[in-house]
Amino acid sequence: MSKDAILNTIRRNLRRGPLPADQAAMLDGRMATHPRHLIPARSRLPRPEQVALFVRNLEKEFATVERVPEPAAVPAAVADYLAAQNLPSRFAMAPHEELDAIPWDDRPMLEVERRRAAASDQVGVQHGYAGVAETGTLMLPSGPGRPTTLNLLPDTEIVVLRATRVVGAYEEAWDLLRAEHRDALTGGHMPRNVMFVTGPSRSADIEQTLELGAHGPRRLHVVLVDDDPAALPMAEAAPVPPRTAEPGGRPAPGD
Repeated sequence: MSKDAILNTIRRNLRRGPLPADQAAMLDGRMATHPRHLIPARSRLPRPEQVALFVRNLEKEFATVERVPEPAAVPAAVADYLAAQNLPSRFAMAPHEELDAIPWDDRPMLEVERRRAAASDQVGVQHGYAGVAETGTLMLPSGPGRPTTLNLLPDTEIVVLRATRVVGAYEEAWDLLRAEHRDALTGGHMPRNVMFVTGPSRSADIEQTLELGAHGPRRLHVVLVDDDPAALPMAEAAPVPPRTAEPGGRPAPGD
């Protein structure tokens, strides 16, 4: 059933005809302009602090994070994490072009299977679309290169995310999606599904006892690729120049 058919059925059951022209224009304008809601001040930070906030909030929500300097370091980070958690080296991986470009063959013990997840998978590697610093949340829209099953079925989910994709607030993540995604069928901006993931799956419904893995992955591990020079910690982004000295060992002027 089409969207128009659904809406017309709702209007008919409400005994309401088409919207008046002024109301329709007002709604169309709101949909076109994407008005901003209140944005928390805690995410309005310089880039190094913003990415650090994202990491802190991830860890606060029971996720783990490893920062690596480049994509070539991802296989070693994944292999070390799997070994530390006593997990198998075989995993399902999203068939995304950025993940395909990573040199997984550098770690021949890793068994990479590029596909959607199955219920029997213990580990899945997903491509991270964006991260939201204010809550430590991952934005994971569905697509051929980012199967939704990888967010739900494996007991352990590993997400590879670039630091350039960390934003302060949810509104900025939606801005990215609107700017970069266009559905070929409808011409709209939204994919079939957008998941926001904040930490591993958990529930305290039964006797207020926290249980991890209640409705999805028991573990969430993020490999954050530091591809944004502006987001590096200050000590790494601007190393202190060595002290100089005049002949005879006396400190140079200004030292």
